[in-house]
Amino acid sequence: MKTVTERFLKYVSFDTMSDEFSDTCPSTRKQKLLGAALVEEMKEIGICDAFMDENGYVYGTVPGDPRLPTIGLIAHMDTSPDASGANIKAKIVEYRGGDVCLNEEKGIFLRQSDYPSLKNHCGKHLIVTDGTTLLGADDKAGIAEIMAAAEFLMTTRMRHATIRIGFTPDEEIGRGADRFDVRGFGADYAYTADGGPIGEIEYENFNAAGAKAVFRGLNIHPGSAKDKMVNSQYIAMEYQSLLPNAQKPEHTDGYEGFIHLTDMAGEVEQSTLRWIIRDHDMDKFQEKKAVMAAAADFINKKYGEGTVELTIRDSYYNMKKCIEPCMYVVERAKKAMEAVGMNPVEVPIRGGTDGARLSYEGLPCPNLCTGGENYHGRFEFIPVEDMELCVKMLIQIATDL
Repeated sequence: MKTVTERFLKYVSFDTMSDEFSDTCPSTRKQKLLGAALVEEMKEIGICDAFMDENGYVYGTVPGDPRLPTIGLIAHMDTSPDASGANIKAKIVEYRGGDVCLNEEKGIFLRQSDYPSLKNHCGKHLIVTDGTTLLGADDKAGIAEIMAAAEFLMTTRMRHATIRIGFTPDEEIGRGADRFDVRGFGADYAYTADGGPIGEIEYENFNAAGAKAVFRGLNIHPGSAKDKMVNSQYIAMEYQSLLPNAQKPEHTDGYEGFIHLTDMAGEVEQSTLRWIIRDHDMDKFQEKKAVMAAAADFINKKYGEGTVELTIRDSYYNMKKCIEPCMYVVERAKKAMEAVGMNPVEVPIRGGTDGARLSYEGLPCPNLCTGGENYHGRFEFIPVEDMELCVKMLIQIATDL
C-alpha cells in the first residue's frame, strides 16, 4: 500500500488552482487532470464504481456493512488563488526546533517567531515548500488521507460502514458544493477532511458573501479637465473609506466578522473593487451587507445615480443550525479522535467548507482536521506524523461500531 505521504507528494505535483473569474465548472480544466488520476487510483485499489462527472466531481464507494450508516468523506481538489500552486517543490525536513530554511538561495525561512505553533512539532517530519509557492495541503492532505484510509478499508476484514468518497472542484472560490450530487451520493451524513491542526473539529463557520462594486467616471484630457473630469478611482477610494475600519480581517479574530477588500482594478473612466463579507452571526452578517449598500447609496446621491453599481451575492451560511439537531455526528468524530490519541477541540471556522453548503442541502457535514498549517501561503507546512494520525482517525470513524 502507498503511504499517505507518497500520495500527498504525488497530488501536490498537480497544479489545480481555481479561478474565481471563470464561468466554467470546474473553473480551471487542470483540476480535471487530478480528478482523472484519482479515479484511476481508486480503481486500482478496488473501488469499482469510481468516476468523474462532466463538472469535475469525483465519486466512489468503499463497500461496507449495509446495516450500518453510510458515511461520506469529502475533500476538495483545487488550491487557493492566493499563491501560486505551479511547480511546487515539496521537501521533507526533520524539525529540531528554531527556524526552517526553505530556500537558501533566496534567503527564505519559516521562522518560529512568525509561526509560534512550530514549537509543537519538534521531532516531527515537516513537509514544506521552497518558499515560492503554496504547498497545497489545503486540501490535498485531505484527499491523501481519505485515499489512504479507503485503501486500508478495502483490504481489511474488519467490519466497517460503507464509505462514500467525494472530491470536489472549486471549493476555494466558494463553488465546491454548487453541483455536488447530494442525492446520488447517498450518505446518511459526511465529514469534510479540510481542517487544520490535529484535534480540531469544526461545525460553526462564517456566513459568507461576495461583493463587487463598479465605479463610473468621466475621462477628459487632464489639460482641460477642470470641473469636467470625474475620476472613478478617487470615488472608489472614497467608498472604501466609508466602510468600518475596525471590521477589516487584520483587526478581527474568533467570532468577529469582517469586510475584506480582496482586489481592485481601475482607471479614470471605470474602477472595480471586490470584497468578501464574513460573520458567524447572521444578524451581524446582514448588518455588514447593509453598511455596504448604504455607502453605495451615499456615493450615488453625492455624485449622481449610477456612479456606483454594487452587487452582493451570498455564498454559504453557518452550518451550526444544521448540525446541532444531529450532534451524534460530531460526537462520533470526537470519539474517533480520542481513540487514536488526539485531544478533540471544537473551534469555529474563520472561513467555510463545502460542508457548510452540503449541511444546508440535507447532508450533515462537520469538518475534520488534516494536520496542516499556514494554508494559502508560501509558509504552509504539514507534519508527516499528523497526516498518518488523521488516516487512523478516518479509519476509526468507519470502524467504530
